Amino acid sequence: MNVEELVRDSFREQAADGALAPPGFADRVLAVRRRRRTRTIAGAAVATAAAVAVATAVPLLDTGGDDVRPASRMNRSDIIAHPDQSPPRDLIAAGDTAVAAFSTTKQVKQPNKDKIITRTYSLLDQKTGKYVKDSRWSFVDVAPGMLTAAVLEPELPAKRVGLLNLMTGKVDRWIPVGQGVAGVHFSPDGKKLVATTYAKNPDRLYWSKRIPVNDTVEPQSVPSRTGFTVIDVASGKGDWHKAPYWKDELGWSPNSRADFAFNHDGKLLYEQIAMAPGRIYHDLQGKKVPTPADEKHLGWTDAGLSPDGKLVGGGFAGKGKEIASEIIDPLTGKRITKVPGQMLLAWADNKRIIAWGIIPGTNEFKQQLVLVTIGSDKIVPLSDFRTPKDNTAGRWEPLFSTR
Repeated sequence: MNVEELVRDSFREQAADGALAPPGFADRVLAVRRRRRTRTIAGAAVATAAAVAVATAVPLLDTGGDDVRPASRMNRSDIIAHPDQSPPRDLIAAGDTAVAAFSTTKQVKQPNKDKIITRTYSLLDQKTGKYVKDSRWSFVDVAPGMLTAAVLEPELPAKRVGLLNLMTGKVDRWIPVGQGVAGVHFSPDGKKLVATTYAKNPDRLYWSKRIPVNDTVEPQSVPSRTGFTVIDVASGKGDWHKAPYWKDELGWSPNSRADFAFNHDGKLLYEQIAMAPGRIYHDLQGKKVPTPADEKHLGWTDAGLSPDGKLVGGGFAGKGKEIASEIIDPLTGKRITKVPGQMLLAWADNKRIIAWGIIPGTNEFKQQLVLVTIGSDKIVPLSDFRTPKDNTAGRWEPLFSTR
């Protein structure tokens, strides 16, 4: 075992000991968002964030031999902000959480009039601390510690899962799968992967299924989930379990991509559905089980449970010109307080959350990553603003992991 492998294995073990926010859910169902209005962001907060960026933005990396440590470990500053970058070029992090990668999405027309929803990822290069575009992959999830990413090749469903080394940019190992896979997500401790299987590409829009939309005709996706495999990362072994896609009482399923992900403690799997309660839970063999008591009020939230499991980052709760989201009690669902932010994305620690924020007089789609603190109106910008152009098409979406 060489020095690089020793370092990588050591950091994996450290990551396994830490409390983590729930894994990101790459293609969120129910993308419709309530209309947001604007609020005032104090100029002093922006000035403070700019000072933070100057002080902490650039990690000092070793450059000699095999003793190159990951960029996310070299710079352990509490806040690493780049409020002048969108999409980000350099590592962004706050507390225990970092932007491990980001993606942009576009629809690519096919010769037969089908369209494929195509994601292009930029992943953190752990040697340089910069995000590097990598067009080799159709789907990516990053493990805790940000040293390994699970990747799928462009043609979905894929026949193998790659384990990409974020220090070298090379695939260390391929894990073959018996069923075609189109989504992969790490467990909170990074020791397992859930690979969701499909009969068809869930990101393909079929002209043969086209329907009228306003004054035009648009191709439609086809639900085809077949099940999942929980893979042991160390051995690459796992058993496939049947789990067809969810349907409502009329037999309708609105989402072709219906990936499974691990719950907060990694003991169960859940899937998002298009109606209350928002999530259905399964054990690791696919049997439906009751919702855990502390996850009954997660619904469609992105941030989910805090690392200690005592709070939930809830939905939008602003009134009038106020931009705010609620923090709720996980057991009762009652609001505890509100924090500034249009949408809560990921917990930085037990008291701070990374969110999308907007400023007065701008479009609700002109958003920047910000850090907000429970019990405070302080906002620390972490990135520059995403463009409101085309609302969502082509805009970058962050993928979070623990550092």
